[in-house]
Amino acid sequence: MPYMLVHHQVSDFAKWKPFFDRDENTRKNSGSKGAQVFQNSEKTTDVMILFEWDTVENAKKFSMSENFKKTVEQAGVIGEPHFHFLKEVQKSKA
Repeated sequence: MPYMLVHHQVSDFAKWKPFFDRDENTRKNSGSKGAQVFQNSEKTTDVMILFEWDTVENAKKFSMSENFKKTVEQAGVIGEPHFHFLKEVQKSKA
């Protein structure tokens, strides 16, 4: 399964999170199969999201969409998000 890891800084996690939640249907319609949200344990404005996607191409298309750019701007993302497009090569039990 393809993955997209997004890493960005937010001005306020409590402000950012509702924007992320409201965008779920848009992501789903773009090929997202779900996501996990992580915060740095020492700096809660440092956010990483690991998305599962149907294809890498759809993940890249979503990451470059005007909707995504508009949403992160309104949500208080600081600077440019960093994207990593990944493929799973092994899953370990421990």
